[in-house]
Amino acid sequence: MARAALDKQPADVRRMFDAVAKRYDITNDVLSFGQDRRWRREVLAAVDPAYGDKVLDLAAGTGTSSQPFADAGATVVPCDFSIGMLQVGKKQLPHLPFTAGDGTRLPFADGTFDAVTISFGLRNIVDPVKGLAEMRRVTRPGGRLVVCEFSHPTWSPWRTVYLEYLMKALPALARTVSSSPDAYVYLAESIRAWPDQAGLAAMIAEAGWARPEWRNLSGGIVAMHRATA
Repeated sequence: MARAALDKQPADVRRMFDAVAKRYDITNDVLSFGQDRRWRREVLAAVDPAYGDKVLDLAAGTGTSSQPFADAGATVVPCDFSIGMLQVGKKQLPHLPFTAGDGTRLPFADGTFDAVTISFGLRNIVDPVKGLAEMRRVTRPGGRLVVCEFSHPTWSPWRTVYLEYLMKALPALARTVSSSPDAYVYLAESIRAWPDQAGLAAMIAEAGWARPEWRNLSGGIVAMHRATA
């Protein structure tokens, strides 16, 4: 699948991520010019896990975003619906409890986690509000949500430059490093079609989370939203 116009059919999106799994981490590093590492550090700081906290890392892919939580002493569960991603992750990080799961039907009991985080995966869930409601269900009362997702640059000239890169340069660059470059056409279109910062905050509130707020990273290319169960 290459086009966002396919309306995020789950089987198609799953196949797409299976196809990019092998070189997913290195491709992200190249396409973000290394900024993905900074964004992961920001997510860890926002979650601020205490020793022994149970953290669900949804859309965890190969577990690159999960390992920092384990290093901080949390019990982290990397969850993804792409078996290809999970297989690559398990080879790289065999000590982590990788779990297959659909974001709209999470395989966990109510109130299981102290925190739930999802980075660059919410826009790929077929029904994002339903996914956010599921994240709320599996979070204990008073627990926290951190969503790191591509957003809308706040400065108009920067937004123009970014959109040119996103729609023209990124797919071309992906062809040099990705194991499935056509997938990045879909990913670029899904980023462009995604709601802005206030729009995502409204979706989070609609799903039952309290006090959603956000902070822009990299000039608004990425926004980190936080809320409380």
